[in-house]
Amino acid sequence: MAAPDFDVDVFLRQPLTARIATSGPTVRPVWFLWEEGAFWTLTGPWTRLFHRVREDPRVALVVDECDVRTGRVRQVIARGRAELVPFDVPRGRRKLARYLGPDESRWDERFVRYLYDDPGERGTTWLRLAPASLGATDLSYSVTP
Repeated sequence: MAAPDFDVDVFLRQPLTARIATSGPTVRPVWFLWEEGAFWTLTGPWTRLFHRVREDPRVALVVDECDVRTGRVRQVIARGRAELVPFDVPRGRRKLARYLGPDESRWDERFVRYLYDDPGERGTTWLRLAPASLGATDLSYSVTP
């Protein structure tokens, strides 16, 4: 991968929504955490994503932004084999706090459940994608006032 015109790690630390594609094809939006060179997103046996990845772990994921007021257009595209790994609460808290803020008392109950339900009983799982390929592109343009 050629060096992008922006810091990919800083970009991926923003609370942006990614879209993940599985075979089928199926595309769905996901909240993610970028840590340890991998994308982490919550899933479980109640989702099609979980079953599709279990059947065929090949996925593609895109995170992008487009601000027509400033002309900033950037994207990161990742591809690889996802794996389903056991859920851990500390990582779950970090992921949810980046989207919902640090005060758990203000979170909607459905998100709090991920942290306090028994993952073994509910089946909460991480989908982890350590990309085999990662491309970053800055397509920004100048905006004339």
